[in-house]
Amino acid sequence: MKADLVVDAKGLACPMPIVRTKKAMDTLQSGQVLEIHVTDKGAKNDLSAWAKSAGHEVIDMIEEGDVLKFWVRKA
Repeated sequence: MKADLVVDAKGLACPMPIVRTKKAMDTLQSGQVLEIHVTDKGAKNDLSAWAKSAGHEVIDMIEEGDVLKFWVRKA
């Protein structure tokens, strides 16, 4: 999947993956896609809930070993 920007939040604990994601999302235009890499398993629920509350769309999420990868389209 093509992303306009990638955030590497591997090794960070909650709430830092969300903080980094929000900062990156603020730089994107509506409709652009942000790819986020995290190792904090809690991010699976946290990122999805944050995206929903902010009006963004989680397009996809995959697990590659210890890394969760999310693709979020900006509202």
